[in-house]
Amino acid sequence: MSKIEEVQNTVKATPGLGKKMAKYGAIGAVVAIPVPFVGPVLGALVGAGIAYAKRND
Repeated sequence: MSKIEEVQNTVKATPGLGKKMAKYGAIGAVVAIPVPFVGPVLGALVGAGIAYAKRND
């Protein structure tokens, strides 16, 4: 199983995790707006990654 499939299965199996990842991703994108072009994308990825890492909280 690849890491992507593992993450997808974890998101599906954990209630509310997808919503939390979307929220943190949006916050990360807004914070990273001052960096042109790639800032919001990287901010969203970092935000979703933080939510995924904190999934047990």
